Amino acid sequence: MCYTGGMESNKFNFCPECGSKAIETKMGGRKWLCPECGFDLYNNVASAVGLVIENDKGEVLFERRAKEPRKGFLALPGGFTEPDESGEGAALRECKEEIGVEPLSVSYICSYPNTYAYKGITYKTCDMFFSAKLPPQAELKAQQGEVSEFLWLKLESTEDVEKCPIAFDSAKKTMLTWLAQK
Repeated sequence: MCYTGGMESNKFNFCPECGSKAIETKMGGRKWLCPECGFDLYNNVASAVGLVIENDKGEVLFERRAKEPRKGFLALPGGFTEPDESGEGAALRECKEEIGVEPLSVSYICSYPNTYAYKGITYKTCDMFFSAKLPPQAELKAQQGEVSEFLWLKLESTEDVEKCPIAFDSAKKTMLTWLAQK
């Protein structure tokens, strides 16, 4: 199952601006305010993308995660959007980075909220998912340090999705949505 919980543990011990110990954590870990210098920082939701890539046999491409969070679990190719980047642009870029192939096209499927816990900080994300078509005879090349292996899996039922060790709840929900749309 995916990480759950709030962002209450996201705290500063000192103000990053003036060094004061008076820094306050507000809004359940989403805002920090220093009453001494007026430093004011929000931890807003980040956006991320994932790609559902299906081959001619009806199998979906998964990556085995090579790093935390959820190292060893399965994920759809994808990642965080960059500043000033659209969801579609991020999907194209992340696919090229993680599997070494630029898709011919991407098409929006759905979005789900997600919780991404990394090195003691909880991030909330809005994950956008796209279907992608790869060029014929595309050769996959795993991104070093991100992907340990590729797996093509046939997911035909809710039970198939539920028993699959998918790293993030948003991707699991997307696979259920994708199946319902087929």
